[in-house]
Amino acid sequence: MPILGFGVFQLADDSECERAVLDALETGYRLLDTAASYRNERSVGRAIKASGIAREDLFITTKVWIQETGEENTHKALEKSLKKLELDYVDLYLIHHPFGDYYGSWRAMEKMYAKGLARAIGVSNFYPDRLVDLIIHSEIKPTVNQIEAHPYFQRNDYQDELNTLGVQMEAWGPFGQGKGDLLKNTTLLKIASRHEKTIAQVILRWLIQRKVVTIPKTARVERMKENFEVFDFQLTTDEMASIKTLDTDKTLFFDHRTSEIADWLGHRILDLS
Repeated sequence: MPILGFGVFQLADDSECERAVLDALETGYRLLDTAASYRNERSVGRAIKASGIAREDLFITTKVWIQETGEENTHKALEKSLKKLELDYVDLYLIHHPFGDYYGSWRAMEKMYAKGLARAIGVSNFYPDRLVDLIIHSEIKPTVNQIEAHPYFQRNDYQDELNTLGVQMEAWGPFGQGKGDLLKNTTLLKIASRHEKTIAQVILRWLIQRKVVTIPKTARVERMKENFEVFDFQLTTDEMASIKTLDTDKTLFFDHRTSEIADWLGHRILDLS
């Protein structure tokens, strides 16, 4: 699994998404992250086909949405995703949120893994209690947990726990989607200036040095190239420590442990046709 990938969240427009994925692949990205709920799997599939890149050189992730959880539903959901993506298998299949009948989904995903329809299976947005409970009551443990992580919500203790459990941490929203003025932070700006890099590049480098997989999203090819140019410099121990002081241990988005979020996500019925 590449440590740096390309996410397509909020790229719902067919032509924009297809162009963005093609640009990302031409830039050098080989990990693509989509989901049924993003409603752009067809565009991702068309871009993969148009790129001419060998399937074995790509790492494709998609996710099952809450309304399609449950053993029977999840079998159908992956079949639908594979058809849209025009693929025989995905490299990673995730439960998108810890709601609905995700235990039934996991039973289905274990069978899909055995059949080779998903080369690896994992979860997204699982807090420690739900992740550990799923591991205890399953034959196969998740290989990945894709969670919110950025300098303002670093998840350091959780990463230590994930490492102990043998689960790879993957970060969505590495730039906080512009919230909290993260991309204007003075501490990050000083570090970026020192390396003649951007704040975004420093954030990605910080995650990479923590051995966290990350999937930044952008529709602009110049940003894609900028985000990919993070393997030619190294943050010092002092710089890593300085970034650590920015942690507020609070989400910039929403907390899955609240009843309000459970209700909101549980009632989000999407057109997944």
